[in-house]
Amino acid sequence: MTLLRKHDSLPGEHSTDHRQETAQRLLDSSARLSYDPELEIDWDAPLVDGKYGMTPEWCSLYGTDLWERMSEDQRITLTEHEAASIAGTGIWFEMILMQMLVRDLYRHDPATPYVQFGLTEIADECRHSIMFARSAQRYGIPSYRPKRWIRETGRLFKAVARGALAYGGTLFAEEILDMMQRDFMRDERVQPITRTVSHVHVVEESRHIRYAREETRRRSARLGRLERAWIRIHLGVSAYFVVTSLVNDQVYAAAGLDVAEAKKAAQENRHYHDKLRQGTRRTVEFLDEVGLIGGPSTLLLRRAHVL
Repeated sequence: MTLLRKHDSLPGEHSTDHRQETAQRLLDSSARLSYDPELEIDWDAPLVDGKYGMTPEWCSLYGTDLWERMSEDQRITLTEHEAASIAGTGIWFEMILMQMLVRDLYRHDPATPYVQFGLTEIADECRHSIMFARSAQRYGIPSYRPKRWIRETGRLFKAVARGALAYGGTLFAEEILDMMQRDFMRDERVQPITRTVSHVHVVEESRHIRYAREETRRRSARLGRLERAWIRIHLGVSAYFVVTSLVNDQVYAAAGLDVAEAKKAAQENRHYHDKLRQGTRRTVEFLDEVGLIGGPSTLLLRRAHVL
């Protein structure tokens, strides 16, 4: 079930090694298939009784003894709050991404497709951030955001991240959300509002992922040994913060659970760890292929259950 008023297909995928040709293809795709969530999502549609906020298998407690002891109402509430927490982390990183993109595009000719698609992506990310915030509001859930010290650390990352680091870091955030939301949008057990928001994001984010992959590959090819090592470490740190910030501790309190017990169960939940590895597998394989995974950063990636 979907609340979209029009469009129902994903953009086609074509590849090219040439920056401007790739950007032009993505611009053409944007012209054919883009959304304005404010107009095209029915925000007034009622929530459906008994539906989850997201695919329950992506919940941090799914498969644990604690999950088995929870009532169905608690499970539904937890999935609603975890969906809102994931959206809050998405907003946080999209704001970082937009600033990195603006800084990168500032040096290039705005008459080129490369810059014009970059500006198109920024416009998309603005709409996505508003859409994520409204989806949480629709559930009546307050904003969840990463811990303050992590948000402040993000200021340092966006200040120093450029080139392969900026685009490679973007992939970790974009592709795990993409993997999750592909499940959300197809799952009939999930609330229509989550499915629709996920559909919009998957359609438009597929272009952003292509753009980030092309730029990561192009820029990583020019790296020297020391710069590559520096980027590997910072990619590991950024990936760790993104993945470990997806679920805010307070989602457990909202579901009537003991926070300490729930956090311990989530930290030991092998099913959830497997889902995280599944969600980041394509990113890890790609970044390894272009030489951006290795050295001490692998320790952080393992702690985040990415490796």
